[in-house]
Amino acid sequence: MAHIELPEGLPGILGPMAFSPKTTKPLNELAEVLLRTNDTLSPAERETIAAFTSRRNDCFFCSTSHGAAADYLHGREANVVQQTWENYHTAPISSKLKALLTIASSVQQGGKHVTPEQVELARAEGATDKDIHDTVLIAAAFCMYNRYVDGLATWAPQDPAAYADMGETLATKGYVHFNEPQPA
Repeated sequence: MAHIELPEGLPGILGPMAFSPKTTKPLNELAEVLLRTNDTLSPAERETIAAFTSRRNDCFFCSTSHGAAADYLHGREANVVQQTWENYHTAPISSKLKALLTIASSVQQGGKHVTPEQVELARAEGATDKDIHDTVLIAAAFCMYNRYVDGLATWAPQDPAAYADMGETLATKGYVHFNEPQPA
């Protein structure tokens, strides 16, 4: 049961967003910029960073929904996210993304945990300053999103299969209009 009265039947972050529409727009706009930008980090890599950080924060809703988006973008049959959660060092992802996930893991623990050695390793694996910046910002933002979801004790479906359609919608339609009513 949520700590405050949230609309019934809206899982995870959707309940608090419906409760406080003023904050929904900027939170969704931030997610849109962080996760759907396609420059030197692909949307699949960005969603992987978000899902990885959320898993480290033990946020079931965010890790599962963003994991589903990442898996959709990587190709569901590849099962990349689960392998990344189990051991990102051996997961079928680039060496650059592995180095960036090390940075994300440190950000998840606290910003001061990121070391110059981690940054240099990421650079050696081909990460640009923009990649490093965006990784830190995605990980930091998802610490906030995770705490928003879990701090209010929101409801989330426990069956990971319930997230496949949500992940596809996030991956294909994005975040800016995610909470808007759809035409009938």
